[in-house]
Amino acid sequence: MTNSPVLPFVGGFMLGLLCAGAWFSTKDALLLPLSPFSSRGQTATSTSRETPDSGAVSVVDQPAGLAVVLESLTVPPPGVWVAVREVNDSDLGNVLGALHATGPRTTLSVPLLRATLPSLRYAVELYRDDGNDAFDLMTDSVYVDFATGQPVVAYFTAH
Repeated sequence: MTNSPVLPFVGGFMLGLLCAGAWFSTKDALLLPLSPFSSRGQTATSTSRETPDSGAVSVVDQPAGLAVVLESLTVPPPGVWVAVREVNDSDLGNVLGALHATGPRTTLSVPLLRATLPSLRYAVELYRDDGNDAFDLMTDSVYVDFATGQPVVAYFTAH
């Protein structure tokens, strides 16, 4: 009888799939919601890109201008990049500005390179830093809320 290296590999792979399935099938798998805060003041429309409220960021409709003010940001250290993005139909568009926040904050102001305009929708999206301490939409990963499994995005309208 030949001792095949394939059988231990297949067995290990199947065991790994079983463990991963058990982990992700339980909603209470040691993953806690990020915050008790709710995202108030958001305009609710059903588009394919919008995600459920995460509680990690709260933003309300606000005057157009060169800064966006968050009501609260609830993320653990080392923090996240807070990016303000245009909303084009149901897709997120250009980043207008980004700010690195190192942990939970209230009343955080994100300066913009280009002003928001009245009657247009915008989004605040959170990103994890890739370690270079500079915001890069291509290399920083989207921050995911463990409670929902969705990217953390909060929508608002400028007026």
